Amino acid sequence: MPSELRVHRPDTDQAFILRETELTPVPFVPEIRLQMAQDAIALWETTERERGRAGMPPPFWAFAWAGGVAVARYVLDHPELVDGRAVLDIAAGSGLVGVAAALRGAKDVRAAEIDAYAVAAIGLNAEANGVRVAGALADLVDGDGAPAEVVLAGDVFYERAMAARFLPFLERAAARGATVIVGDPGRAYLPRERFTAVAAYQVPVVADLEDTSVKTTTVWRLG
Repeated sequence: MPSELRVHRPDTDQAFILRETELTPVPFVPEIRLQMAQDAIALWETTERERGRAGMPPPFWAFAWAGGVAVARYVLDHPELVDGRAVLDIAAGSGLVGVAAALRGAKDVRAAEIDAYAVAAIGLNAEANGVRVAGALADLVDGDGAPAEVVLAGDVFYERAMAARFLPFLERAAARGATVIVGDPGRAYLPRERFTAVAAYQVPVVADLEDTSVKTTTVWRLG
């Protein structure tokens, strides 16, 4: 595990999440409830203040991002994608995509994150939805996602450096036979020529974070 990963303190981290969020149905995916921030700016400022003292990264886990929402919607509407299969939700954030997979019959779901608060959120959200999702505090992007038969990623192409790591990871997963599904709301660094679009949605988003209230979001399959 990379040395920069902060130590996971489940009780402390979960207490912080419960204090700063509310359990709320996800817009566009109302079958799922998540611990989500009701005031995006306030929580972002809280984590900014704590970053230097506690090593707290931005609270990506506290929101349902458009790419993840689209993948979750697609999984819920196409259960054959995950039913009876081992699933990896990579860069999982809140664990929304992993929860959707578990609800649709995945035999095993692992949700990987490099943020300990996200791992705590994944545990809370899985419990709230009555499913089992194994949160993993791990950077898996140098591997190939094995042994997962399905690799799901929501909104991972928003930065050049992140895209440069994620595309080879996803290609390695596909090369060994995994089904690779990605959600993307028009981020700049998605190499569209490598993917095939399988669905598109108008996804409601947090306007304070996205400068709009709805984003056209595409679900892509690699290869």
